[in-house]
Amino acid sequence: MDPRRGGTRARAFGGFPWGKIAFGQADSVFLPLAAVGGTPVLGFAVVLCGFGLHEALRQFRAYRSTRRIPRGGAALAALSVVVPVTAALAALPLVDNSAQDGTATAAAVQGNVPRLGLDFNAQRRAVLDNHARRTEELAEDVEAGKVPRPDFVLWPENSSDLDPYRNSDARMVIDRAVRAIGAPTVVGAVLTPDKGKLRNTLIEWDPERGPVATYDKRHVQPFGEYIPMRSFVRLFSSDVDRVRRDFGPGDKAGVFDLAGTKVGLATCYEAAFDWAVRDTVTGGAQLITVPSNNATFGRSEMTYQQLAMSRVRAVEHSRAVVVPVTSGVSAVVRPDGKVVQKTRMFTPDALVAEVPLRSSLTPATRLGALPEGVLVALAGAGLGWAVLRGVRARRRTSE
Repeated sequence: MDPRRGGTRARAFGGFPWGKIAFGQADSVFLPLAAVGGTPVLGFAVVLCGFGLHEALRQFRAYRSTRRIPRGGAALAALSVVVPVTAALAALPLVDNSAQDGTATAAAVQGNVPRLGLDFNAQRRAVLDNHARRTEELAEDVEAGKVPRPDFVLWPENSSDLDPYRNSDARMVIDRAVRAIGAPTVVGAVLTPDKGKLRNTLIEWDPERGPVATYDKRHVQPFGEYIPMRSFVRLFSSDVDRVRRDFGPGDKAGVFDLAGTKVGLATCYEAAFDWAVRDTVTGGAQLITVPSNNATFGRSEMTYQQLAMSRVRAVEHSRAVVVPVTSGVSAVVRPDGKVVQKTRMFTPDALVAEVPLRSSLTPATRLGALPEGVLVALAGAGLGWAVLRGVRARRRTSE
């Protein structure tokens, strides 16, 4: 199995890196390596250790037959296991939950959706009302002293599929909810300009001034938010026309200043891409939020897989991550990747948590794509060496 298969698809074809081995390591001993070199180094370490264990087993089976152990093979197998594990243990000091820049109280609202599956947004007003209602209930809990007053509130992606710039009723519903909670709120909306493509947008909504800043999702999802080669793909499935109007990408990294806290924005699918999270941190983000709409996942494991990505990103960049989603599981993740609060699926809820704010940069954040490039170069060199060795061996045999 190629440890970077998801990364290769993403780099070369703009595809789907969901299957990266690194994203399966949120509870692994290797997780600290994410802070060293990001998902490429984390995935490489896991695969290297796996090959080492396989070689050790192979050597053991050979020993049972021959009572001999080749020293070179045994040493290589041992190093393939010991080096990744030792490196992971050595990286532990990079995993830090301390509040370098103090703390902030963040709220994540999960309003829920009226139905599961691909038609979740058929009742767009119901989804918006759900999130507004749950925010107003949160405001009542704050006034009653049941929960702390949040410094800012995070709604999920697609929490308002009614364009609040064009729909006065939607604007009024959002404004009323934000005024009730009395804190800047990030609202996930679909913007529908007269011409051109749709925009999957996060709006910073101030309780006094209304919408004050926006972030347009930069990596829109092929076959979900836009259909590449529509006329050709239609030959294979008429379902492509369920996406009637394509979304277009934004071109600027998203960092909102919410009540003095710099919050990095990575909308749903973007959390799978190394660059889309990293540049919010290099842009000054003290914590990260991943607003998502996972109603289309139903009750599948995809919800938990997506949460695992955010846990890996937390360690990779040493930032707390707040994940507000439409239908669950919303969560608050510490910089060490541990989930401290989470909701249940398809249940209206609101999480309120004090999260650490951090500004230091991990080696992974500083290095960016360099570790991936080095690993690709090493793999290319190793492949070239193996091919050359094989050619020479065949020549000697034929002589």
